[in-house]
Amino acid sequence: MEGLVTLNRKEQKRLVVLNQVGMGKTTGREAAEVLGLSMRHVRRLMAAYRKEGAAALAHGNRGRKPYNTLDEAVKEQVVALSRSKYAGCNTQHFSELLDEREGIKLSRSTVRRILLEAGISGLRKRRPPRHRKRRERYSKEGMLVQIDGSRHDWLEGRGPWMSLVGAIDDATGKAVYALFREQEDAIGYFQLLRKVVTDHGIPLALYHDGHAVFERREYDTESLEEQLEGKKRITQFGRLMAELNITSIRSRSPQARGRVERLWGTFQDRLVSELRLAGARTISEANQVLWNYLPRHNQKFAVPATLPDLAFRAPEGDLDDIFCFKYQRSVGLDNVVRFGQHRLQVLSSNGRYSYARAKVEVRQAFDGRVSVYYQGRRLITRPAPEEATKLRKKELVMLPSSGQRRYPKPAPDHPWRGKYRVFVDKGNMG
Repeated sequence: MEGLVTLNRKEQKRLVVLNQVGMGKTTGREAAEVLGLSMRHVRRLMAAYRKEGAAALAHGNRGRKPYNTLDEAVKEQVVALSRSKYAGCNTQHFSELLDEREGIKLSRSTVRRILLEAGISGLRKRRPPRHRKRRERYSKEGMLVQIDGSRHDWLEGRGPWMSLVGAIDDATGKAVYALFREQEDAIGYFQLLRKVVTDHGIPLALYHDGHAVFERREYDTESLEEQLEGKKRITQFGRLMAELNITSIRSRSPQARGRVERLWGTFQDRLVSELRLAGARTISEANQVLWNYLPRHNQKFAVPATLPDLAFRAPEGDLDDIFCFKYQRSVGLDNVVRFGQHRLQVLSSNGRYSYARAKVEVRQAFDGRVSVYYQGRRLITRPAPEEATKLRKKELVMLPSSGQRRYPKPAPDHPWRGKYRVFVDKGNMG
């Protein structure tokens, strides 16, 4: 209906006061004090009210579309992308992907409001907060590095389940390095630590859980000879930390490793989406996506350390001599070293004719190469002749058939075919 004016409560109050001013019941100064306006503004309102009536008190922008209103087509595009291409991304990550890949620059709150209006609620269900005391970060980068592994369906069914092995600096929250492995194994942690040492240096301490890679199990006790010599069995990774002079610290609970556990939560949220967008299906493809993502992750989530100095130490010597598996063996009387399926013949070298009964160190590289060392010197070896027991077990290799028999077929009356029989020539019988 024309002439109908809608006023809010504030404008209705102004209308009542201005009517009292018009009837002479209230002065302009009293009206200004009641409305909280200046005398000048009250005079302007009064003049507009006498000229246009109650419509002059309504806001001029009422009923108009704001100039910064988001286009409906953009809203529909955001909702469609959230349900298809970027399904599973959280709101913050989704808004960043829209800016980076689609050229749609919107704030997180705007994206959240659009999704809520479309009935798309938040994907992550957060636990109710509990009171905990936050541990202070270490002051320098490299003083403490937390390492751990996370077994997860990283490829969302497009490929095999994988274990992500990673390291995070405690002072800065920087993901120092990470890589995908089929299982959480010693080789993965060796490769992880070698990359950290090569790119950054040797950390002062490593913080880890009680995985068998880091510590021996309780039932794996030392032998009587080792107990008499005061030796304690350690894992290959424990030996590596000892040679690099890295302090090994075991955590007693997942909450104690909160920084690396939160890293897995972030990776299982963001990295899974990155792998899906890249179409990764194998471990090698997943590693390429991961290594391209790490710099962006650190740029967003890392914080500066309290002190700018680095605690990483420069490595010394050849890293190939340290980052390998080492085993103690005794040389046999025939100068042969037994190691798994390997039989290595030790040749005379370094001025020594025989190494029989000598205690040597067998080193196995990641690619399977095996070498023998005695008192820090590498010995000359070659594959030893196979033992007689192995030669007896070898099956005969049958030659491919050429269509003709290699050996003549025995006669029908050959003794091999049955019981021996004597044939008598009846013509010579008297």
